[in-house]
Amino acid sequence: MRRFFSAVLWPGLMGVCITLNAMAMQSARPMLHFNMIYFGLAATLLLLERFMPFERNWHASDGQVGPDLAHTILNKGLIQIAVATITAMGIAQSVDAAPSLFWPETWPMAAQVVLGLVIAEIGLYAAHRLAHEWRRLWRFHAVHHSVTKLWIVNTGRFHFVDTMVSVALSQPLLYFAGAPKVIFLWVAAITAFIGILTHCNVDMRSGFLSQIFNTPELHRWHHSRNPAEGNANYGENLMLFDHLLGTFLFPARRPPVDIGISEPMPASFLAQLRSPFGAAGLPPLAAETAEDAGQEI
Repeated sequence: MRRFFSAVLWPGLMGVCITLNAMAMQSARPMLHFNMIYFGLAATLLLLERFMPFERNWHASDGQVGPDLAHTILNKGLIQIAVATITAMGIAQSVDAAPSLFWPETWPMAAQVVLGLVIAEIGLYAAHRLAHEWRRLWRFHAVHHSVTKLWIVNTGRFHFVDTMVSVALSQPLLYFAGAPKVIFLWVAAITAFIGILTHCNVDMRSGFLSQIFNTPELHRWHHSRNPAEGNANYGENLMLFDHLLGTFLFPARRPPVDIGISEPMPASFLAQLRSPFGAAGLPPLAAETAEDAGQEI
């Protein structure tokens, strides 16, 4: 029975969230209803983490609840609120005001959403891969990878610079493609749903869906302490560009539970914010060899 639930949980929860979000888009307050859906999903996953955990040892405290929540609320949360506000009231309004020469407005809404996800994924994939392969950006992204367990509370544990780079490389692509406001909102909603699902400590086995979407069992490989495993699966929502560019990794065995980075990360929120800007104490590039890791940045 548990194996059955593990197989249906990811598509089931995503299906419910997308259906409810489609209804929310027809309401007078879509953002309010989206937040209700999101927090409902978070509460559901928090319960499932207790009753159907992927790794029971991850129930133990890592002492990072405070910093995790601070990053979520003050860094990723505020930036995403700002982006949503701009989308709802500013930049996307200008797109809606003029007909697009490119955007296929006559397509069914579902097809337009898929196109929006693919276009945004170009920037999201590029930002994520750069954050692993460019030392200066890895310093900021390492804050996210320093976690030693995955659960919904550290879903939003991102340095604000890391989040801003992802936004800067993905959102303008939708704008220049002429995507209407509703596509911006759909892409943001699906990204949020997939994001919290990928980081949850729930036993979900998505099978062939992991070839297409970023799922929990797939994303756990990305958090591996082993660089050969961690420097893969850069897709935020879709695995399209991982397949095309040779960074897709999905071995036929249980994902690792030994996750994190080999270098130390400050324990406090403020120190984690400061650390990437300093000249010392910074984690090196995730893909460095053992010899390179001993060199000063």
